[in-house]
Amino acid sequence: MNKTSLSVNLNKVALVRNTRHLGIPSVKRAATLCLQAGASGITVHPRPDERHIRATDVRDLAELLRAWPEREFNVEGNPLHNLMDCVRDLRERGLPVHQVTFVPDSEGQFTSDHGWNFPADADRLRPLIAQAHALGVRVSLFMDAEPQLMAAARAVGADRVELYTEPYAAAWGTVQQETQLARFASAAHSALDAGLAVNAGHDLNRDNLATFIRQVKGVSEVSIGHALISDALERGYAATVADYLRCIDEGLS
Repeated sequence: MNKTSLSVNLNKVALVRNTRHLGIPSVKRAATLCLQAGASGITVHPRPDERHIRATDVRDLAELLRAWPEREFNVEGNPLHNLMDCVRDLRERGLPVHQVTFVPDSEGQFTSDHGWNFPADADRLRPLIAQAHALGVRVSLFMDAEPQLMAAARAVGADRVELYTEPYAAAWGTVQQETQLARFASAAHSALDAGLAVNAGHDLNRDNLATFIRQVKGVSEVSIGHALISDALERGYAATVADYLRCIDEGLS
């Protein structure tokens, strides 16, 4: 079975840093420690208001990833806002960005909480996906776990989907857990059948990750931020990343 990659989202590190003007904690240092601990990549979600990750962070992290050519840089955001300008800037500078994850959030949205809808979003996504491909960047679409939408995501040119996993996380430990797992497994199967690779993320943590990987087959990558950074406050980056990798291995075993 193929290994599921762990991409660490560093937004919350930047959020803490931005409460003062001291430059600490360092987003770049956090990325380095996570990569040294075995993370397969780094994710950031720069928003137009720069309330956490800033444009300078994106460039600094892309520069850092040059020294880790086997790891990946994933930049998330709404392609109708600031995302494409950010990605275009990186590519014009000759900096690496391997994947963009298109997320349909509003400018002031608290956190991402829903995926793209088809056919409603098809016409505006198609040219944006083509722009990303022209820059040499893979495209993943943030999607609800609705099996019937996966073929439509592929039809507009997406390479992957990222399944929005908050409904599964919210159902963890309740009578709805198995129902949600079956729903996500079906969506992943439909995505794979449509020719898409499958990512997943949002509220995955050390408790629920292994079960998700075990029952939702074919997940190429999980992107984890809030829970992982929260754990790292108590356990440190190295031990936390190692534990999330353990959860992935447990799910694949």
